Amino acid sequence: MQELRKSVIPIIESVYDTFTDSEKIAADFFINNLEVKDLSASKIANRLHISVASLTRFAKKCGYSGYRQFRYEYSTNIDTQTNIQRELTKKVLSDYEEILGKTYSLINEEQIESIIDMLVSAEKVFFYGIGSSGLVAEEMKSRFMRIGLFCDAFTDPDLMKMNSALVDENCLVIALSISSNSPGLNISLEQAYKNQAKTILFTANNKKEIRKYCDQVILVATSKNLSYGNRITPQFPLLVMVDIFYAYFLGSDIDSKGQIFSSTLSALEEPNEKNNERRTLNE
Repeated sequence: MQELRKSVIPIIESVYDTFTDSEKIAADFFINNLEVKDLSASKIANRLHISVASLTRFAKKCGYSGYRQFRYEYSTNIDTQTNIQRELTKKVLSDYEEILGKTYSLINEEQIESIIDMLVSAEKVFFYGIGSSGLVAEEMKSRFMRIGLFCDAFTDPDLMKMNSALVDENCLVIALSISSNSPGLNISLEQAYKNQAKTILFTANNKKEIRKYCDQVILVATSKNLSYGNRITPQFPLLVMVDIFYAYFLGSDIDSKGQIFSSTLSALEEPNEKNNERRTLNE
């Protein structure tokens, strides 16, 4: 495991949207200039053409008592890189690091591009998942629909079976299962394949019998702690792969999908605005 170190950078980033324009200038400087040694308030203020008061407000918004404490923590992080000490913290972060490392080894970019072509050409896309994988299926539906994919998600085995009986060669079914041991999901995937729908399975269990009714099998990472969900969420390796596929799908036509995203965002905001108008009229 790589040595785990604390940094003030995530703290700055977490409150970035609360900064004024002057404070954002300071934030950008401290995020991107880690090699600067002279951090005195007057020197930094002159260099950035902002006031010392702006530096103080910036530091307080980051959770420090003032710029002096912020400068100390920032310098300490750069010079000594304070290590995380507690074993439980290290173990959880180590598990995530293990999953990311294994994902890096499993990624097949040519396979990803092939599946993106399937997503683009399908008339309808269905995401299947049960339990924690069902939550990922719902997440995929929400994210991909926002950028123009006509899709739906099924998390109930009976509904999966009914849907699989209705799909055809114009449909794409994407199933998610870390263990690939769910009978209901596997039966649904097999039925969809028999109906000539394209089928894809995201799994950590590369079973020969499952590959018979999958056009593509995407291998995701796993660890000994993942099966029980006792330290990190079982959804994590699936969500990592979802993010990768989302990035590729968005990149296939980023301008068009960006416009669709803006349209769906506006559609979500309009009811709230109308409700606010009604409340104002009633008041």
